[in-house]
Parts: sequence; C-alpha cells; structure tokens
Amino acid sequence: MKARSLVFDLFGDYLRYRGGEVRLRTLTALMAGFDVPETTVRVVATRLRKEGWLASRRDGRETTYVLTDTAWRLLDEGRSRIFDRATGPWDGQWHMVIYSVPETERALREQLRKKLSWLGFGPLSSSVWLSPHDRTAQVKADFADRPSVRLDAFRARSDGVGADRDMAARSWDLAGLDRDYAALLAAYRPRLGRYRAGELRGAQALVERMRLMHDYRLFPFRDPDLPPELLPPGWSGRAAHEVFLEAHGLLRAPAEEFVDEVADGAREAS
Repeated sequence: MKARSLVFDLFGDYLRYRGGEVRLRTLTALMAGFDVPETTVRVVATRLRKEGWLASRRDGRETTYVLTDTAWRLLDEGRSRIFDRATGPWDGQWHMVIYSVPETERALREQLRKKLSWLGFGPLSSSVWLSPHDRTAQVKADFADRPSVRLDAFRARSDGVGADRDMAARSWDLAGLDRDYAALLAAYRPRLGRYRAGELRGAQALVERMRLMHDYRLFPFRDPDLPPELLPPGWSGRAAHEVFLEAHGLLRAPAEEFVDEVADGAREAS
C-alpha cells in the first residue's frame, strides 16, 4: 500500500468523520502502523497540499491538515461508487456517450476515459461508451468547462437480451473481473470468523481494515454494476461485495477505537 493512498484512505474512512482534519503528529502516528516513516508522511502531506487536496493551518507549534472542498467531493463520490450498488430492475435502456477530443489533448482524453470508467461506462468502441445506468449528466457536468471536449449523449435499446449480453461482453472484461472477485472472496471470506469473534484489536484491526479497503476500492473502476441479466453465470461480484461490506463493518469499531486512542495520545503529548 502506497503512502499517498493510505493518507486518502485514512481521511476517507476515519478522519472525515472527525471534522475532516488531522494534526501532523496524529497522522504520523497512524501511518507508523503501516511502517511509513515520518519523513515520508511529511512529504506526502505537503504534496497533497500543493495539489489542492489538503489545506493546512498552524495550531501553536502543530501543523493541522484539513480536507479541501475538492477532496470532500472526491471522497463522497468515491464512497458512493465503492459502497453502493444499483437496485431494482433494469429498464433495458443503454445510456451512451460519444466523445470527441482533439489529438493535441491526449491527457484530457485520458482524463475523460478514466472518468467514464469510474462512473461505470465501458468502451463499445474507441469513442462510444455505454452504461446501463443514467450517469451521463455527471460526465457532462465534470467537463462542462472544457470546450475542447465534445460530448453527445443518447439512450438506446438493442434487439434483445442476447444482443445486450454481447455488448456487455465486448465493453468489459467480465471474465477477468470475475476471476479477481473470486480471488478476493478466497482471501477474505475465511477471515470473517475471526472478525466476528473480535479477535483483531488496536493497530491490527486498523491495518486489516485499511488493507481490505485497498484491495477492494479499485474494483469500482472496472465493475459497471451490470444488471443480473447481463452477467455471466456464477458471477462472483455480488458475493464479493457482500463479504466486503460485512468485513468492513465488523472491523469498524476496533479500528475507530484505535484511531481515537492515537489522536488522544497525540494531543496529550503536544
């Protein structure tokens, strides 16, 4: 787990619920549980401030880092994509985005593709992306201030469920995704007994919960959250999501207790 990702995950799962801020001393103590040295924590925090994800202020001799509005929005959006799943029947409509970006703006094109993937769109062809969910407004809003990006949105139906399944198989690597979900299940399902018994406490609970989040949080970039009728037989994704939610919930209390203990200890030492 990289130090930068750890800082984001600490804010996303813990510090955002404690005012969205943390003293550098507390952050350093928490990161020590992952064998991240103080010098690295200082470098990462400084970079995140320069990039606009964190702001800082001085509290006496202490430096406190605070989430910016941009970071709050990113964490809110990320939490929704990680924890939420579509419910209810699919209406059979595909939501399609056709984009055009000048060749001179390749970085912008890549940014657009990453956003489409994050929102659950898949590439039916190089510039035609589709999703069973109506999220085209989010794409348009995020690139409304980029005049070089042209976006056209459509709704469409195929000839039937057979064609729908074929389009889904062409737009996403569902077989590879299913294998990775199965691997996640094999890793974490056997651990649920220990989690339920409360065997993990203190720093061990925090590290385990953060590792779980690290292992799971990249799936929403790849998983379009397709309706059941479009998924391959024996799909592992839903079971993996349920195991993730249960494990994340079971580890919550001991992990949060440890975060509070570290924060209290840092305040007393200052």
